[in-house]
Amino acid sequence: MPVRFTLVLLLPMLAACNSLNLKQVTEALGGTGTLSEAEITAGLKEALATGTERAVTRIGRTDGFWRNPALRIPLPEKLRKAESALRQLGQGDKVDAFHLSLNRAAEQAVPEAAAIFGAAIRDMTLSDARGILRGPDDAATVYFRDKTSTALSAKFRPRVAQATDAVGVTRRYKEMLGKLGTLLPGADLSAQDIDAYVTDRALAALFTTLAEEEKRIREEPLARTTELLRRVFGGERG
Repeated sequence: MPVRFTLVLLLPMLAACNSLNLKQVTEALGGTGTLSEAEITAGLKEALATGTERAVTRIGRTDGFWRNPALRIPLPEKLRKAESALRQLGQGDKVDAFHLSLNRAAEQAVPEAAAIFGAAIRDMTLSDARGILRGPDDAATVYFRDKTSTALSAKFRPRVAQATDAVGVTRRYKEMLGKLGTLLPGADLSAQDIDAYVTDRALAALFTTLAEEEKRIREEPLARTTELLRRVFGGERG
């Protein structure tokens, strides 16, 4: 039966080793050297499933974007530059509601990533696994970005559009641009594709979060997983 281990068990050793081959992986884990490439790949897949689930859960919920200053989607540039003027026009409440709605749309779209990440993990080849094991600290994140970005964008956009349509985001945006036009004649106030804007920002935030999860799990469990690693790879099944 393939040895199964979670991201907490597999990835920490990468923080302490460079350019690992699969034999070194086994030795670094304190094992007997009997693990096959297939077993290590199976463990890596389970590890990545854990990491992606954590990333999706962190931001694919209410306030996952809105309450996180690092990920909060800002107002589109045209509104951001004229925000003070809009507030002077008595549009502050609408600006705030519009801003919140952008982030709520992203929060609702992110859970769509779970199935796409799952498919990328199932389709992972032995060559892919070797690349992640031997790669830099963000190797898994790079793998997912390369394999899933197109599918994620196609899946996110309809979900974002559904969320923005429900609260009239585009209509509200155009109304605010119209009011700005009375103050800024001649300015370029052509409407932006809000759904594309939110989708792009949501994807960027998702991969940023995934990279953070990968880094955190590589580094933090080092001091407290030695016993677990010994049990899994040293023949102690507990």
